[in-house]
Amino acid sequence: MLIDLDAFFVSVEQVLKPDLKGKPVVVGGRPDRRGVVAAASYEARAFGLHSGMPLKTASRLCPQAIFIEGNFHRYREFSAKFMAILADFSPFLEPAGLDEAYLDATGFESLHGSVSALAAKIKQRVKDELGLPVSIGIANGKTIAKVACEQSKPDGLLEVPPGGEREFLRPLPVGKLPGVGKKSEPVLKGLGIETIGHLADAPLKLLSRYFGSYAEVLQEHARGIDDNPVMPPGAAKSISRETTFAKDSRDRPFLQATLRYLAERVGSELRETGKQARCITIKVRYTDFTTVTRQQTLKQPTAADQTIFETGDKLLAKELLTEKQAVRLIGIGVNNLVESSQQANMMDTRTPRLAKLDATIDRIRNKYGFTAIQTGRTLLLKDIFDSGDDGYALHTPGLSR
Repeated sequence: MLIDLDAFFVSVEQVLKPDLKGKPVVVGGRPDRRGVVAAASYEARAFGLHSGMPLKTASRLCPQAIFIEGNFHRYREFSAKFMAILADFSPFLEPAGLDEAYLDATGFESLHGSVSALAAKIKQRVKDELGLPVSIGIANGKTIAKVACEQSKPDGLLEVPPGGEREFLRPLPVGKLPGVGKKSEPVLKGLGIETIGHLADAPLKLLSRYFGSYAEVLQEHARGIDDNPVMPPGAAKSISRETTFAKDSRDRPFLQATLRYLAERVGSELRETGKQARCITIKVRYTDFTTVTRQQTLKQPTAADQTIFETGDKLLAKELLTEKQAVRLIGIGVNNLVESSQQANMMDTRTPRLAKLDATIDRIRNKYGFTAIQTGRTLLLKDIFDSGDDGYALHTPGLSR
């Protein structure tokens, strides 16, 4: 089954602020700033709003909508509780994002009477414990379960019986099939393939001419065949944070302050996972949308905010040395992750001191909020960005994490 929280970011905001229920709500930022819709309530969707839409367009289509900055920290907390509930029903769990996960119920349905009864219990627990609406699709494969879940929204439950997959998929528009995107859908329609049933019946040679080896997979899914197992998540290979500015900037102290904030976010998550990084990467996007990345491999792996920032700042300084354009987006990340229990260098006294400092800061932030304690460099951000209960939040095209 695929379990998906409906309009997740908005639903969380409505739990925290019940007066928002039943109203057109948009999470993503203020419409007078650059950015896009991260989530829209179903009341807002009735006006044509959807994820990825520019906030200015959303405001024009639905001027009465309530626009909210959003808070990724809160959403991650709700997500963790959601996944914990699902894990109580089956250990075979594959998160597909913060707000959805595949769950293999094979062998566990007998404990609950049936798979649909199990799904109903999941829906009830999520509603009782988190206050969030959830939609569930049940089928013999992940692809069909996802389609069923989408068809059941909002707050629905749809089971495709074994053997009924092809008939369930047949009348649906071809764009409803996972794997058929904005580029491939027009190609298929140009071939006269309007429905998933048409795709299932199309000559494989014809499809292969346009989609190569992927044509066979696409047609199997259209026929309701999907043997891909539910896979528990592996360890993260990289961690990164980025933000798009409301206005393009050449202000070096501002760019450094933002880079420092993002580096601290990366460092915090890195330590939370018990990892260290061997490589630091920055990302810069300019006014003309030219995007560059620069990276540096470290002599010793690190999880220290200061080291991550210093390395990123040197890469940024080198990148901006000859560039005359203003910066639209900036980001920093770490990769080539290793376990934190590395052999310490006896001559290195700086690394242990930074580790103790970061550990203390982490404890304070976990108790009082991320911006409860800051470096001098990031203090100027609080005068630029709006503050809330958890401190200021950067304005991003999606959400500040």
